[in-house]
Amino acid sequence: MARIVVDTNVIFSALISGEGSAFAETLLRSQNEFFACEMTLVEIFKHKEKILKFSRISDDDLARLYHSLLKRINLHKETLISPENRKTAYNLCRDIDETDTPHVALALELDAFLWTGDKRLKEGLEEKGFKNFFVPQVPR
Repeated sequence: MARIVVDTNVIFSALISGEGSAFAETLLRSQNEFFACEMTLVEIFKHKEKILKFSRISDDDLARLYHSLLKRINLHKETLISPENRKTAYNLCRDIDETDTPHVALALELDAFLWTGDKRLKEGLEEKGFKNFFVPQVPR
């Protein structure tokens, strides 16, 4: 069982793709332990209408799926991340996308894998030596 920090775009993808998608199934059925920064809740809420539009499911079904996903994700306060890990994450992210700093900092703090669907972030971090990524296994 691995510890995995889930960034916001993975949760977006799970909500938009719906139950049964690879994103949702991995979050709901995996034996891994998932974590996310609390700020992820704010980001999801800010984009609720967009998620509803693209998911093409009812408000109630979206709420049920969101609730199911949140039961599987341990939320973590960004303020509890050590200053050292926040600084390291900022240095890794600052010229890629500063808004991803909390996710990377949490991965460092928990010695966890980072699950991101952001190709630019992943490639940029890999160039800087960060290699601790989670890649879900797609069932065949």
